[in-house]
Amino acid sequence: MGIDPGSRITGVGIIDSDGRHSQHVFSTCIRLGNAPFPQRLGAIYRQLETIIIEHHPQQMAIEDVFLAKNPASALKLGQARGAAICASVMKNLPVAEYSAREIKLATVGKGNADKTQVQHMVKILLNLQGKLQSDTADALAIALSHAHTGALKARLEHARKKY
Repeated sequence: MGIDPGSRITGVGIIDSDGRHSQHVFSTCIRLGNAPFPQRLGAIYRQLETIIIEHHPQQMAIEDVFLAKNPASALKLGQARGAAICASVMKNLPVAEYSAREIKLATVGKGNADKTQVQHMVKILLNLQGKLQSDTADALAIALSHAHTGALKARLEHARKKY
């Protein structure tokens, strides 16, 4: 499961992957509206908990904190990440964190890719049709990055033990 945290919209994407081939399972945006901020954090937690119960992902990956121009925005993003991480940890899911650059590099092949390139590659990699909302595409890209990175790490570890 990949999470693109946000204080207004949190993207969620779940894939099934063996590290080489991936299939779309579920994706959505948790739209948080204009409720007071603590209520939005609670909504992220509760809705992710419900999604985890319904879809039984085995792992969760989330975008790491980045430096924003606005410190207040960065703090809110960090709190939204915290709500998502808590929902996952409370359901015993291991959590992996990736920088935006790592996600773009793993998905598109270049760390400075723009949102339209990420959306395009996610659609190709998961054989999706139609328009893909950017927060959903980002969440699926995070899930794909984790699947590809995890598989590579496992192969490297296996090779290291072999020699």
